Amino acid sequence: MENVKLSNDPSVQIEPGKEKDPKKFLKLVTIVSTFGGLLFGYDTGVINGALPFMARPDQLNLTPFTEGVVASSLVLGAAFGSLFGGRLADNKGRRKVILYLAMLFFFASIGCAIAPNTTVMVGFRFLLGLAVGGASVVIPSYLAEMAPSDRRGVLVTQNELMIVTGQFLAYVSNAAIGSTFEDAGHAWRYMLVIATLPAIALWIGVLILPESPRWLASKGKIGEAFKILQQIRSESIAQQELKEIQGHIAKEQNTEKMSFKDLRTPWVRRIVILGISIGATSQLVGINSIMYYGTQILESSGFGTKTALIANVANGVIAVVAVIVGMSLLHKVNRRTMMLTGLTGVTVALIAIGISATVLTESPALPYVVLSMTVLYLAFFQGAVGPLTWLLLAEIFPARLRGIGMGTAVLFLWICNFLVGLFFPVLLDGIGLSNTFFIFAVFSIGGLVYLAKYLPETRGLSLEQIEANFKQGSK
Repeated sequence: MENVKLSNDPSVQIEPGKEKDPKKFLKLVTIVSTFGGLLFGYDTGVINGALPFMARPDQLNLTPFTEGVVASSLVLGAAFGSLFGGRLADNKGRRKVILYLAMLFFFASIGCAIAPNTTVMVGFRFLLGLAVGGASVVIPSYLAEMAPSDRRGVLVTQNELMIVTGQFLAYVSNAAIGSTFEDAGHAWRYMLVIATLPAIALWIGVLILPESPRWLASKGKIGEAFKILQQIRSESIAQQELKEIQGHIAKEQNTEKMSFKDLRTPWVRRIVILGISIGATSQLVGINSIMYYGTQILESSGFGTKTALIANVANGVIAVVAVIVGMSLLHKVNRRTMMLTGLTGVTVALIAIGISATVLTESPALPYVVLSMTVLYLAFFQGAVGPLTWLLLAEIFPARLRGIGMGTAVLFLWICNFLVGLFFPVLLDGIGLSNTFFIFAVFSIGGLVYLAKYLPETRGLSLEQIEANFKQGSK
């Protein structure tokens, strides 16, 4: 592929007086785009406090099963949103799809807030899930393509921070609204409608966002791509990066992609199974039982609804702090060590909750013990397991395997997320808090044993080295 002579092409020059400070503009791009992550977090976390009010007989009159359907319908929508969001962004552009997602977030949030019955609620929660799933794929991709290589990890993981921040804000608003309207069953409508505010902010903000220069270059719009690079890079770096993008696109076009028939190859099958195991384990340990049903868990242990809503804010605080700590450790601690340590801590917390709920039945200390153990659980999960799940899935698949491998692993991740969200209220009602968390502990132990045996160390290795290690390990 021929390189464009940038300096001689008038279409790639910025008009005088239009230059922007690259660092400030990139910071603005990051803040605006990660509002999608904030919405992701708020919409998955708000159901935590809304369900106790929503389930009342004078409201939607939910059973344990329909509670699970309402909560998990968003996750089912997210599975489809993540499946098609990336393809839509490849065809229409990252910026345009983020604009579509902001509109979907807004209208689906309105629909959930005014839903007159369970059927309508589930329908709008599914639509909201489409936006959540799309955001989970498109926004990290957009950030990765906008960020300079030396800051890519920091900027992309900021989206994860915004997700847990959104969940924290949901818990705070739930506690405030629940305390203010404790006797008003319609309090859940106020909780849900707040999500329209960041959706409006995202929509307005996207209007000033540029398109991804890599996407423009992939469509042959080299001049437009260079103009945007000049806004977020220095002149010399912009020229160099555009050449690298062109070279990378040419390499991708010449790379033969793998298909399902290649699963007959031992090393390919091994790496895909590992990816599925990482994604499934991250959900089957029960993280979203706490993120979606934390208020109900605390109520089941002995807290009243108002107290449970307030106490649940502690879960939001520790989640945010843990992600910040985890982000600081990602480039200092080996991936394998960090993941296994995180799963060990998660397992201990799950078993402790199960034992406490059995031994301390009817004890006034039980709700405080359960709260402290959920905080411990979140510290290990959000500080290690959560961020490493996505990082490892991005690292273990070579470029020619990434499409089928990443897609399959993420699909299993969302399916397991959906199953936990759907059946947790049923399990809690049928077999109790103790046995439910013992089941999560079994999955956690299984994942820990499997990953201890098969998870390789990827820190500091190139994709080619990782691929070679898998091939060698399959001999």
